[in-house]
Amino acid sequence: MTNNSQAGPSIAQPAIRLAGVNLSLGQGAARVHILKDIGLNIGSGEAIGLVGPSGSGKSTLLMVMAGLERADTGTVAVAGENLHALDEDALARFRGRNVGIVFQSFHLIPTMTALENVAVPLELAGIADAGERASDELAAVGLRERLHHYPAELSGGEQQRVAVARALAPNPAILVADEPTGNLDEDTGRQIIDLLFAGHAKRGTTLVLVTHDSALAQRCQRVVRLRSGHVVNGS
Repeated sequence: MTNNSQAGPSIAQPAIRLAGVNLSLGQGAARVHILKDIGLNIGSGEAIGLVGPSGSGKSTLLMVMAGLERADTGTVAVAGENLHALDEDALARFRGRNVGIVFQSFHLIPTMTALENVAVPLELAGIADAGERASDELAAVGLRERLHHYPAELSGGEQQRVAVARALAPNPAILVADEPTGNLDEDTGRQIIDLLFAGHAKRGTTLVLVTHDSALAQRCQRVVRLRSGHVVNGS
C-alpha cells in the first residue's frame, strides 16, 4: 500500500488535483475555515480512503472534489477540467458526465421508481438507451425484481443499491462516496462496499471513499488523513 498522503502515483495528469485549496463556510462571526491549504493528487483508477475525526473536513473536501462546493482559493482539477473555470450550468453538465456520487442518506427521488431514479442522470446526459442501461445497472446490484418499486417500498440497503447503480450508470471517471454505509446494518453495509469496490475495479473508476471505519479505509490503495482541515500523513 502506498502511504504518502500528499501525492498519488507519478502520472502526468492526476484524476484529481488539488493545490492551495481553502474553503470557509457560514457568514460573519459564524464563518468557519473548513479546508486549509489542501494539496492532494489522486491518480487515475486509484482507490482512496479519506479518514479523520468528526469535523476535520472530510465530507467538505469530498464535495469540493465532486464540484458540489466551490473552493474560495486554489486549484481544483478533476478529470483534466479546472472546475473554477466552469459556470454553474457547465459544472452541472461536467458532474453528470464525470462524477458519480453516493451519499449516506441515499438521496433518491421519492416519486420515481428505482428504474426512473437511475435513468434520470442518463437522460440528462443525452444517452439514448437510458432505460435499458438503468435496468442493466439495477440488475448488476441485485435489484432486477425491484425496478418498478418506489423508494418507500425498498429497504435501506435496497435504496443504497439504487444509489450505487445511479452513480455508476454514466460510467463516471470519478466515484465519490460519503459514509455510504452510515445508515445500514453491518452485513448490508458490507454488501454495499463490495458493490462500490467491484464497480471501481471493473470500470477503472477513481474511487474516493469517506469513512470513519479504519478497516474499510484499509481496503483502499491509499489512506488520506485529515485533521482540522489539513491533510496529514497517510497510514
